[in-house]
Amino acid sequence: MNLEAFILGCGGMMPLPHRHLTSVLLRREGDLFLFDAGEGTQVALRRLNLRWKKINAIFISHTHADHVTGLPGLLMLSSQVDRDEPLYIYGPPRVAEYVETSRKVLDMYINYEIVVKEVQAPAVCYEGDGFAVRAFPLRHTKTCYGYALEESPRPGAFHPEKANELGVPRGPLWSRLQAGDSVQASDGRTVRPEDVLGPTRKGRKFSYVTDSLYLPEIAPEVAGSDLFVCEGMFERELLPSAVEKKHMAAFQAATIAREAGGVKKLALIHYSPRYADQELRVLQDEAREIFPETVLSKDRMRFSLDYED
Repeated sequence: MNLEAFILGCGGMMPLPHRHLTSVLLRREGDLFLFDAGEGTQVALRRLNLRWKKINAIFISHTHADHVTGLPGLLMLSSQVDRDEPLYIYGPPRVAEYVETSRKVLDMYINYEIVVKEVQAPAVCYEGDGFAVRAFPLRHTKTCYGYALEESPRPGAFHPEKANELGVPRGPLWSRLQAGDSVQASDGRTVRPEDVLGPTRKGRKFSYVTDSLYLPEIAPEVAGSDLFVCEGMFERELLPSAVEKKHMAAFQAATIAREAGGVKKLALIHYSPRYADQELRVLQDEAREIFPETVLSKDRMRFSLDYED
């Protein structure tokens, strides 16, 4: 089962000619999840040829303009296609007010159900087949949440030689063992799944954090992430400005990744517009001194989250 993350925009505060505002799309087989919807989200979706019509849910970190200005257009555009399923929107308090006010002021034609759910983090806000999305609090100038999509543990690897030794014939009984059910061997003995399966295997995890002061409490929320997307808005020299504006410097994002444990890759995002593209290297360099597996996210970049085995 494929799990892919697409960076739709990596900029903060204001869009630049080649840098849309912050937004990330996560694709898990047929399910699509959007994290924030900054200005330019529709353009990036179109340029990546993603099936945005099938977005299951949108997770909003907070209601500052650079994270939600792409949402009204996306909602209106969805009325131009056949959509049978509701669109779910999750976020902190006032996200429902923003959606409803936008619909009224813009006189939106909406021909599908929009379900807005305001979350009180920390909490599991969305559950699907074999995974869940958890919201957790950040500290910004207004209520702001981070999110983590984590898959359930997978059964251990099946060992056919053990099944044969225990007298379980190849066929439907093997499938039942792999599904976690006990079966009867040819001699009448009960064979349990643990008799033929290896240790439980970890599912995959994606975490998304933007617009927050550095908080040690973030680390356990993103621990074990295959991909941790985190704001790195400023370089170390500008830390006082970051603190004043309740943002993080890149080295602080790297500190969280290191402290969390089990993070495979850190992708920096939400850069200050003060940095031209060629100047972003300082953010990466400072982060890599602390967490070597750091990359600079760029618009339309794709990440594949793979199983460990």
